[in-house]
Amino acid sequence: MRIKMEEIKKSNEKGKKVVRKRVKVTKKNTNKTTEKTAENKPAIVKNQIIKKQNNLPKISVKENKLPKVSKKENLAPAVSKKDDLTPTAIRKKNKSIINLGLEENPIAIKEDFMFKKENLKIIPLGGIEEIGKNITVFEYGNDIVIVDCGVAFPEEDMLGIDLVIPDFSYLEKNKEKIRGLVITHGHEDHIGSIAYLLKQMNIPIYATKLTCGLIQNKLQEHHLDKVAKLNEVRQGQTIVLGKMRVEFIRSCHSIPDSVALAIHTPVGTVVHTGDFKIDYTPIDDQKIDLGRLAELGNKGVLALLSDSTNAERKGYTMSESTVGEVFDKLFLNCKKRIVIATFASNMHRVQQIVNSAVANNRKIAVCGRSMINMIQTAVELGYIHAPKNIFIDLDMIKNYSDDQLVIITTGSQGEPMSALTRMANGEHRKININSNDLVIISATPIPGNEKYVSKVIDDLMKIGAEVVYSALADVHVSGHACQEEQKLMLSLVRPKYFIPVHGEYRQLIAHRNTARQMGIPADNIILMKNGKIVELNETEAKVSGTVQVGKIFVDGLGVGDVGNIVLRDRQHLSQDGLIVVVLTMDSEGNVVAGPDIISRGFVYVRESENLMDEVKAIINIEVMKCVDNHIRDWSTIKNSIRDALKDYIFQTTKRNPMILPIVMEI
Repeated sequence: MRIKMEEIKKSNEKGKKVVRKRVKVTKKNTNKTTEKTAENKPAIVKNQIIKKQNNLPKISVKENKLPKVSKKENLAPAVSKKDDLTPTAIRKKNKSIINLGLEENPIAIKEDFMFKKENLKIIPLGGIEEIGKNITVFEYGNDIVIVDCGVAFPEEDMLGIDLVIPDFSYLEKNKEKIRGLVITHGHEDHIGSIAYLLKQMNIPIYATKLTCGLIQNKLQEHHLDKVAKLNEVRQGQTIVLGKMRVEFIRSCHSIPDSVALAIHTPVGTVVHTGDFKIDYTPIDDQKIDLGRLAELGNKGVLALLSDSTNAERKGYTMSESTVGEVFDKLFLNCKKRIVIATFASNMHRVQQIVNSAVANNRKIAVCGRSMINMIQTAVELGYIHAPKNIFIDLDMIKNYSDDQLVIITTGSQGEPMSALTRMANGEHRKININSNDLVIISATPIPGNEKYVSKVIDDLMKIGAEVVYSALADVHVSGHACQEEQKLMLSLVRPKYFIPVHGEYRQLIAHRNTARQMGIPADNIILMKNGKIVELNETEAKVSGTVQVGKIFVDGLGVGDVGNIVLRDRQHLSQDGLIVVVLTMDSEGNVVAGPDIISRGFVYVRESENLMDEVKAIINIEVMKCVDNHIRDWSTIKNSIRDALKDYIFQTTKRNPMILPIVMEI
């Protein structure tokens, strides 16, 4: 049982490291293990090592560690009696064991391998630097989730336009990626364009109970209620849309069933507040879920998109319940008929009007189509609680005395065709305002509507009615958060990136300043623009490009057929009027009949006969010039007449009417 010690000593003398290895060999047909030395050819050892190597367990790359080897799976190859255990052979043998799979077949030991995650794209198609038309696209990989789809109301220079909707071109190009449309609440600036979008693509819609009811009314008007995929969700529920999960968080606004959204993506969670305020005493006792927002903030929020409508206002927004107290005081001991104008969608306000009417034994009549539809839907779904027979038809008001009536009407913004405006002008068919009426305008003018509201108030007072509005009493509170509430939202959510939305530019800037006060770095605050693509991940945010956006005008039944050119012509006509020149010529260029002059919006022809005669003379001169120059092209003749009249009329009147020459040939 001796190892050849002489060779070992010689190796030590040469300074080489000698490896001694005790190899356990199990004899056949016995359980006793003994130490054996044997001689064998190197080829036998090599073959045994290769054979054993093939039986080795695989190394786990993912766990970043070598596998455990049991006693039965000893890495040392079995040694026969004939194995050569000389120092040289032992070194070769051990080297082969150490290098198994590492030199001949190297295995890379790496950390957990993951593909790089894609960026989350946030693309506003509307609602930035404007009021209304709210729609935002969240895109991750091949999945798109749309948040809200609203309308904007026409501005003063949009003559004849009924509604303004977003440009859906980007959604049309990527409609196979769209997983759903998610709605935060039921106001027009968030649901008004849904029917127009569904006419281009039928996508599933997810909204709370009341919001679904209001959307259903819209779809019925467009005959889409049978084909739309309308899905009702609950506050607190989470739905899966592709690789994104959308959580509906209870919020508070001027309409019930409002929600904020937590959009969970592979790169992080994005919170979208929707329109909100923090009301600790709401009418329906449904307080905003601040606890869930704080919980999300503790887990980490990648970005916060927050309502900026009231970002310029300091302090807090008053509770909706304070308006009810003012109503009670106005109703108490009032002997007049009470007419209240408010937003049709403000159901909390309507509920408080109902409460005051019931307390003072008054019946309620509703005026205005949108108000009737809204109240009917809210009562059916249980969002307005009222005794039976409290509501009466407008035709029945003559059967009640003034002190037994309340009339709820639309027109709080002074819209020209609204019910209240027609009452003030004496044009309403069923309601005549008189000195025994108390008119309460329970709203504040939207920017741009101030002069319309002021005119309605003046006209009502001229009739003799008593008018109460926000400047005289607290008959209105906002449904949007002021600065202190916005600070609370930022404190709870604690986002890495902050994106102010839903407001004009000055309001976005004010909200940005508030976020800076709350400690969010300036580089992490993103001022977006409609059409800009913002890409987010855990480490950076960047603007990566643009998509097509714009305003699509709805005029009657026409959608998009009125563009900027048509609007410019309408503005031209409204400012300077129109002159039509009718002329009949034969094939040789001789004037057979005319010229006749038709004026609309320019001058009254009968009072401007001298001007009309001079205009006719100039037309005849221009026609003779064309004849003398052998010009037979009607287009050239029309242009000559137009240019000559344009110069003459401007020099004479300093006006620039639209001129339309019509040349007929016989």
